[in-house]
Amino acid sequence: MTGLTRRNVLAGAALSMSAAALSSARAAAPATGAQGPGVYRTKIGSYELTALYDGTWFRKIDEKFVRNASGAQVNKALSDAFLAPGIVPTSFTAMLVNTGSKVVLIDAGTGGQLGPASGSMLANLAAAGVDPKAIDAIVISHFHPDHISGIKTKDGAKVFPNAEISVPAQEWAYWMDDGNMSRAPDSLRGTFLNVRRIFADIAKEVKQFEPGKDVAPGIASIAAFGHTPGHSAFSVASGNQSMLVLSDVTNHPWLFARHPDWQGVFDMDGNMAVAVRKRMLDRAAADRMLVQGYHFPFPASGYIVKSGKGYEIAPVMWQPL
Repeated sequence: MTGLTRRNVLAGAALSMSAAALSSARAAAPATGAQGPGVYRTKIGSYELTALYDGTWFRKIDEKFVRNASGAQVNKALSDAFLAPGIVPTSFTAMLVNTGSKVVLIDAGTGGQLGPASGSMLANLAAAGVDPKAIDAIVISHFHPDHISGIKTKDGAKVFPNAEISVPAQEWAYWMDDGNMSRAPDSLRGTFLNVRRIFADIAKEVKQFEPGKDVAPGIASIAAFGHTPGHSAFSVASGNQSMLVLSDVTNHPWLFARHPDWQGVFDMDGNMAVAVRKRMLDRAAADRMLVQGYHFPFPASGYIVKSGKGYEIAPVMWQPL
């Protein structure tokens, strides 16, 4: 009996392709060159939740990407996840919650402003059968561009004209303070300017919330400071079911869930971000909670499993409602 080896597999594949080429030349069809819509729905009690894919940023990284790990360690973690070294593919997935009385969008996406592979959320919203005018409320986790730039077009027009916008009070206090902007390092100046581009002319319309408060029916805010000064997570609950929306508590899961002690360059208070990450992932693992992570691979939801000193993501299986 011949053993299964990589050489045998490749040789068999080559023979199969040759046979297929001979037998199906007349049946050839052009490749589509595109994925299908990035839309995935799930039910939490009576609520319908829709994950909306907004593209991927193929972020090139250097030795400074993780403050307390070497470039070799980070590349080893990428290799362990079958990813290329030096590039962190960071996907974006916003969550739409239909409570039956309100349609709430948690984070507003990139607005296509993080490279050509980002900005598909509006197309996926259309594929989901939802008009931007039907969005009643937008709840923001924090003010990084990939979470707020989708509120407006590049020309400054509102994308969701009927939506009430709610933001963390601590986040507003930090990023809208001119003194903080004047003292900030150059690496943050673009974020300060983008915050003003999005919010300056609609400041009176924006509602601010404190952590622990309900921001919409069945949606409660949770303090998750550290990533940014007012970074917030959310709990979505209906009936006896719930989902924990982690926002950017872990960022890229193959790096920061497997290695929860790592401090990403984007975590403004690294020590606090690590403490929050461990606390929330411990809770999710112990309670076997369904979670959603903004930068998890689409559809960006699953379960947290404790594994040694870190955590693994058990992704949801695609299933009918």
